Formats: sequence, C-alpha cells, structure tokens
Amino acid sequence: MPDGCPWQYLIKLDDLPAGRLHFHNLKGVDVGNNETSRIIKALLEEILSKEIHPVLQKLHRGQLDNRRVFRMMAEMVTGMEVMSKLPDSVSIFGSARCRPEDEVYKAARAIGRRFAKEGYGVITGGGPGVMEAANRGAFEGGGTSVGLNITLPHEQMPNKYANVELTFHYFFIRKVMFVKYARALVVLPGGFGTMDELFESLTLKQTGKMQKFPIILFDRSYWGGLYAWLRDKMVGDGYLEEDELELFSITDDPSEVVGKVHSYCQAQKAREEPYVSYVESEEFSEDL
Repeated sequence: MPDGCPWQYLIKLDDLPAGRLHFHNLKGVDVGNNETSRIIKALLEEILSKEIHPVLQKLHRGQLDNRRVFRMMAEMVTGMEVMSKLPDSVSIFGSARCRPEDEVYKAARAIGRRFAKEGYGVITGGGPGVMEAANRGAFEGGGTSVGLNITLPHEQMPNKYANVELTFHYFFIRKVMFVKYARALVVLPGGFGTMDELFESLTLKQTGKMQKFPIILFDRSYWGGLYAWLRDKMVGDGYLEEDELELFSITDDPSEVVGKVHSYCQAQKAREEPYVSYVESEEFSEDL
C-alpha cells in the first residue's frame, strides 16, 4: 500500500485457509466493536481474496516453475557430465522384485558379469532385483557398474554393487541417461516400469530418434506371449508393420546377448563414425 495509507496490513501466503486472505495486522483502524470498521475490514478481505489473491498465486506458481526448470537443468548437466565418461555401456532393465534365488536374478547377474569381462559398462536403475543382479555381475567382473537411482515416495534404496551412482528426481531425465549413453538395451522380465522403458525405447528406435542399436529381450517364456499379441493384434489389426517386430530380438542365451551387442559395436566402429545414440538434425548446431 502507498505510504501514509491507514489501511496497512500483512499478508501471509503460506497461511491461506481455503483460498481466502485475512488481515493479520491492521494499523490505524479501530476494529473493535465499531460496525463501520468491521464492514470495511470485511470488504477489504473480500477484495483481497477475489482480486489480489489469484494474482499472488499466479506469481507464486511462476516462481515454482522457474525453480523446477533450474532443477531439471542441474540434473541433466550432472548426469551428462558423469555418463559421458563411461566406456561403451549397456543398459539393463528388469523387475525390482525378484530375489537372489530366482532364475531371472541369476541370469541378470551372469549377463552383467559377461559384459564386464568384455570391457563394457553396465547401466541399471540402481535398485534391487534385476538391477542389483546386473550391477553385482558387473562389479564382480571388475567392470564399470552404474546405478541411476530415482527418488520415490516409498524410497528405493540403492544397491551396494554400483561403483558409479547418480540419483534423479525426474524420471524423464533418468530415461535420457539410460538411452543416450548405451550401445544396447537388454530387457529382462519386469512390470510396469520395465514395460515403460521398453516401449519408449522401441518408439525412439521406430521413429528414428535413436540409433538402431540392439534391443534384446531375455527369456522367451516371459516375452513370448507379448510377442504373439503384438503379432496377432497390433500387426493383425494394422497398427504395426510386420517388419517393425524386428526392432527387437528375443533370446534365452546370455552368450547370445553379449555376442549381439559386441557384433553391433564392432561393426559400428568399423565404419569409423562418431557414435551418437540420439539422432540430431544437421541444423542442430545452427539452432543453438
């Protein structure tokens, strides 16, 4: 309010109940039993609640959005700085719910170890289950074992086998790191999170936004039903072309997994082209 105005007051945004503003302090105004003062106070509160409060809320939301943008930038820059220093690496996805005695855990551990022995880094979501198993195998194989953890309402504890660790607040930035710094994706049995990572990667590959590197599904008994549904329903109903099912392969052999990735990497290096996982337009540098 302008200097000298008798209607000076203090607004606390954080204490607003039910979207209304209230006077916490009135100076120079008798608000006791004076009926005129009571009416004036009520009118001012009504004006503040309906006119000024929405403007203040909008400003507050704008400040929060600005903070979010800088938080996203910080996560992206930190992730790129760390991940760009990795050797050729493979991202491995799968359930957080399997146990060390389960076959899928044993398979992920064996695959992680084989990749490490061949000189590849192993990237996982950093949590338990398949993620722990793949990190454990890479760690035991003397390789680079990367865990990209995520903060969740029910905390996902990082496993102890990652020797490179990052924690993300935003899922989409974490997903960029999985794909941008990988030479291949290996997907073991899992739930919604695994399916999300699989189908987003297939979409990037299908649309040419990502290099057509190997996406390998491990365990035919698990993935066979999904493959049959994609073939019979999606292809059958005209929502996919049949050759788009070749965007991924399925195997039960850990040696075949590593062999497919190694063959792809050797062929790519023989072309002596710089490796870029995300495809950028030729005008990209000019757009900056």
